Amino acid sequence: MPSTAELEFSTAELQRYARHLAIPEFGIEAQRKLKAGSVLCIGAGGLGSPVTMYLAAAGVGRIGIVDADTVDASNLQRQILYSTADIGRKKLDAAKDRLLGINPHIVIEPHVALFTSANARELVANYDVVLDGTDNFPTRYLSNDVCVWQRKANIYGSILRFEGQVSVFAPHLGGPCYRCMVPQPPPPGLVPTCAEGGVLGVLPGIVGSMQALEAIKIIAGIGAPLLAKLLHLDTLAMRFRTVQLRRDPECPVCGINPTITEPIDYQGFCGMSNSNTPDIPTVTVQDLHEARQTKAPHFLLDVREPTEYAVGCIEGSKLIPLGELESRLGELPRDQKILVHCKAGGRSAKAVGILRQNGFTDVHNVAGGITAWSREIDPSVAVG
Repeated sequence: MPSTAELEFSTAELQRYARHLAIPEFGIEAQRKLKAGSVLCIGAGGLGSPVTMYLAAAGVGRIGIVDADTVDASNLQRQILYSTADIGRKKLDAAKDRLLGINPHIVIEPHVALFTSANARELVANYDVVLDGTDNFPTRYLSNDVCVWQRKANIYGSILRFEGQVSVFAPHLGGPCYRCMVPQPPPPGLVPTCAEGGVLGVLPGIVGSMQALEAIKIIAGIGAPLLAKLLHLDTLAMRFRTVQLRRDPECPVCGINPTITEPIDYQGFCGMSNSNTPDIPTVTVQDLHEARQTKAPHFLLDVREPTEYAVGCIEGSKLIPLGELESRLGELPRDQKILVHCKAGGRSAKAVGILRQNGFTDVHNVAGGITAWSREIDPSVAVG
């Protein structure tokens, strides 16, 4: 006679998970926990692709995915959820089709939205475990804080070029939180995003698979999760290094006397505010569009990298990568308004600071960069 646990699975499911069931340390009980479990994946990109595919294949019963993006050709080198035929589709439409194709016995819950202070609490509350698949600091701090408050494990992964990191932040399980490791974000522009610095396509497959493994271990109650440990991998040397992490008793979120108990202005905290301040004069992409339409005198400076510029650019812009800016100031007019843009506004804000330090007075950052231009003004401009 089959056990009560076995009766929770159809014959098709028992066949599908047969290799799990054959593992003595796993078996039917762990599989049952996976089926009853739920995971929220923030981001459906390079990390979110292997995370969701392996969790779906493993039989995690309910998988929520937060993303508001569409599939772009530049995604396909690493975001294996998608195919060439998906270019232009909403990522979550394509992801749901792909994941249910992998395993029709699970539930996929797409959340077509950005993960923000307005929806973070509600989203996290509905899932057992959270996986952070993003590449920006405001979302990392927000997901960390909400997970601390709601006592949910936050499985962290990051990638850049040839290197990656993985950890599990869960103060309620005895480990530190992300703020214990990174109390303050680095200055804007100091740490490049994957779009700016590049990423080897196979790297997110490795890191994302590790994140999925940590989620399975936590839900199934097996093994030792990466609590209080940061796993760093260098794929060029194929070298793995584990760093011990300590909980900070003065942490403003998970410390003895927390001072942050509600969502804060994460963009401002990370120095990414697009507000028009005396330090960083800012214009919108609508302002730029109007200046071009009315032929108002201006000089448009693009401070991205040549590979990004080759994918798509705003007509008439001058390319000077941020790293070359100080050595090429002679190519810029001092008697004309200069509007500076990058992909999203971080590097261009830094460029504005450099120009002002070197005597340029009429210089402005284009908030949102070419990403906002493509989204709000000219969708034909590709974003690398």
